[in-house]
Amino acid sequence: MDSEKKKWVFIINPVAGNGSANLLIPKLEYLLTSRSIEADLVFTERPGHASEISKSYYEKGTNYIIGIGGDGTLNEIARPLINKKNVTLGIIPAGTGNDFIQILGFPDRFGDKDWETLFRAEEKDMDVGICNNMIFLNGMGLGFDAEVAAENYAGSGEVKKGGKNKYIWHIIKTLLFFREKKMVTLNGKDRTESDCFINTIANGRRFAGSFFLTPEALADDGLLDICMIKKLSLTERFNILLKVPKGSHVTDKRVNYYKTPAVSLEFPVDVPFHVDGELNFAKNFDVKVLPSALKMIYNPGGPHYFIR
Repeated sequence: MDSEKKKWVFIINPVAGNGSANLLIPKLEYLLTSRSIEADLVFTERPGHASEISKSYYEKGTNYIIGIGGDGTLNEIARPLINKKNVTLGIIPAGTGNDFIQILGFPDRFGDKDWETLFRAEEKDMDVGICNNMIFLNGMGLGFDAEVAAENYAGSGEVKKGGKNKYIWHIIKTLLFFREKKMVTLNGKDRTESDCFINTIANGRRFAGSFFLTPEALADDGLLDICMIKKLSLTERFNILLKVPKGSHVTDKRVNYYKTPAVSLEFPVDVPFHVDGELNFAKNFDVKVLPSALKMIYNPGGPHYFIR
């Protein structure tokens, strides 16, 4: 069956990217009309609404459920679609960071060729991570980056305290004042204790727009990539983070980088953590991969993070 004859819905987060999603509507409507595609455009109204819309359209037999927003929007849309058949998920990036879109081989903002690729709807099965019953598509983080998320967080729905300049300030402030906490890692029969500066568990490679904390991650290998950075002095923190944009930190002796299908973590107190950028708190973490849990539209001609 031609993909253009199938059922489409576009779930739009109007507050994503400080309103960037709304700017894409005229272009989308033009492209749908020019291709004679009948599709519903539905706007989210509150946190969690994207999941409700997604579930409803899946139950109606919709073939393509497309999010217009950022990583948080897509995470919400994906929740009721885990391990579901006959439905394909896609994303048109319109958030602030748009880290997840890199997995699929698309750029942060669509050009004409990217719209064409979206409507061709070539598919890949993608793994999903799950932590304490919360899914993540790109990744989750504890330690320094979670503290940055806590500083930058202004509630759900992807509304943050300012743009990228404010985010950089939060990074610098946290670099100066963050204090590592004791963490126990349980990986099979192995039990290790360490002071955690960063512990990123990921399906994708990029975080916060330019930080490649897990540069070897593949989204369909049935494994999660873990980057655990031990306690660092202030100078070491700056030195390590200067390596992260190129992914060269993984060879540093202070970095423990490995792949695993599951891991458990314990802290003595509740600590902040983020899943796809959304902030939460806990002290015990059970994390595992759900292999091939989502069918995604991807760009086979782009630098995607799938096994070729």
